[in-house]
Amino acid sequence: MTTRKTNRNWKPATHLVHSGGERSQFGETSEALYLTQGFVYDSAEAAESRFIGDEEGYIYSRYGNPTVSMFEQRLCALEGAEDALATSSGMGAVTAAIMCQLKAGDHIVAGRALFGSCRWVVEKLAPQYGIESTLVDGTELDAWKAAIRPNTKVFFLESPTNPTLELVDIAAVAELANEADAKLIVDNVFATPLYQKPLELGAHIVVYSATKHIDGQGRCLGGAVLSTKEWISEKMYDFFRHTGPSLSPFNAWVLLKGLETLPVRVAQQTSSALAIANALADNKGIKRVIYPGRDDHPQAELAKRQMAAGSTLVAFEVQNKAQAFSFENALDIVRISNNLGDSKSLVTHPATTTHKNLSADDRHALGITDGLVRLSIGLEDTDDLILDIQQALQVAGV
Repeated sequence: MTTRKTNRNWKPATHLVHSGGERSQFGETSEALYLTQGFVYDSAEAAESRFIGDEEGYIYSRYGNPTVSMFEQRLCALEGAEDALATSSGMGAVTAAIMCQLKAGDHIVAGRALFGSCRWVVEKLAPQYGIESTLVDGTELDAWKAAIRPNTKVFFLESPTNPTLELVDIAAVAELANEADAKLIVDNVFATPLYQKPLELGAHIVVYSATKHIDGQGRCLGGAVLSTKEWISEKMYDFFRHTGPSLSPFNAWVLLKGLETLPVRVAQQTSSALAIANALADNKGIKRVIYPGRDDHPQAELAKRQMAAGSTLVAFEVQNKAQAFSFENALDIVRISNNLGDSKSLVTHPATTTHKNLSADDRHALGITDGLVRLSIGLEDTDDLILDIQQALQVAGV
């Protein structure tokens, strides 16, 4: 195989078309899809050398695969990371990144505003293995400080958060993690790697659900963990190799194709999201509109400091569950789904879907009311989306 040289001075859009490409002897234009479980060796001696690490090469697709490697390398070029491991899903990435570096007696501090499954890993799974956890209000730096213990090894946060689009000061929390000799993991899926660079802000590990914007077209599952070569090698690789959350070569190929169009898709979706947020803000019947790209966001200054744009998600609140349901059911273009980052605009009611397993008190603390609606803006015409949302609000009596 021939590996294409990467120019570090390329802009992101160029990296997303060309970085990490490896061509076979046939010189194909599109990346090759290597649908294979295993690999053969020229001799028994070559197999031995490969297994002990004296000879570079692939052994088994659970450990590594040429198509998966191309996806990992391209994502590293975009993120500015030294190394990455691609996983079968976003939750595979989150779980592996947390659990690979912890043991019984260690302690996690996490922002309380997390996707439901992420909270389950922190609150339910980790304690089953003797790992303690503390959830804090991620927007309060003093809460992070107060939660630190001598055995704190991992900080974990989302920013913007799911679904209320709160922001966490990544650089400030990273400083605290360094002082505690802990590692900060940032779930960067809402901001996308185009609009927020957690590693540049001081985070140690970044995780993605590639199912979202990276694929962006509702086709497959995938995830990724990015960090330094040292951390990937020492902490994650053996955990990954032996527990098996690996990405399939086919999904890796689909995600490679998704990366090529990521900038144009996310730029259009973000432009539409801002226009829709502005239109929603003009409706006096809506209790609040939450969008990091607007000056009325509670943390607008932080958004401008650590995000390049507000990204593709908009949240807003109507009076109650019945009004929220009526709105969703009246939509024509926007479809009801718990997914996000798709080319199709999607709407979800977090209190009854993604965060339904939280207690009513926990939802209240996070601002997830029965009237909260989350929109993921797609690639449809912006004016068509605004008209669809406005007519649905009218039907719902908003």
